[in-house]
Amino acid sequence: MTLVQAGEAARPGREFFDRARRRLTLAVPPALSDLSAPAKRGDLDLDPATWERAGVKATRPAAVLVPVVDRTEPTVILTMRTPDLPSHAGQIAFPGGKIDPHDATPVAAALREADEEIGLVPARVEPLGYLDLYLTFSGFRILPTVARVDPDYTTTLNRQEVTEAFEVPLAFLMAPENHQRQSRDWKGIIRQYYAIPYEDRYIWGVTAGILRNLYERLYGE
Repeated sequence: MTLVQAGEAARPGREFFDRARRRLTLAVPPALSDLSAPAKRGDLDLDPATWERAGVKATRPAAVLVPVVDRTEPTVILTMRTPDLPSHAGQIAFPGGKIDPHDATPVAAALREADEEIGLVPARVEPLGYLDLYLTFSGFRILPTVARVDPDYTTTLNRQEVTEAFEVPLAFLMAPENHQRQSRDWKGIIRQYYAIPYEDRYIWGVTAGILRNLYERLYGE
């Protein structure tokens, strides 16, 4: 093996993408559309009893893209949602949204939404596999698609939905010591959630929960 080949094999990005290809698939879980099928990940992770007390029904299929940029030190693209959106307004999120009837697959929905929201064209994206279905207190059944993004990608923001797109180091997001457990009142019920503060950014709730799931699927025993 040459020094160049050895260096390429040791790159954090190469290791991450190889691991994702081994551990994830693009097989759509039945629970995305079948409400009777088991789905045990989401806002209920840290306290399933709270989910039961709240009487939450997550019924709306959605898809998000978890875009990992193939840099020497990989990064994850996140967005800041505008403050007047009907769901998760003003929060840090992944590109994504509800799955429309014309979307052939959840991957297609995630790629369409990423293109519409931040101008990330599908030609720059390589889908690698789905994480676990994530149920939210806001009623969504979200299927996250982990994807490799060409480092030469460009963005054009839809200012009606997104105020900013930015990158966060993957290594920081995958360090379990950065995964905080916090709680807050939700309609009179104290719910627990993950938070991953980064510099002046506050990544929490669904986004942090999906990142925690990414860590567990790729680096858990």
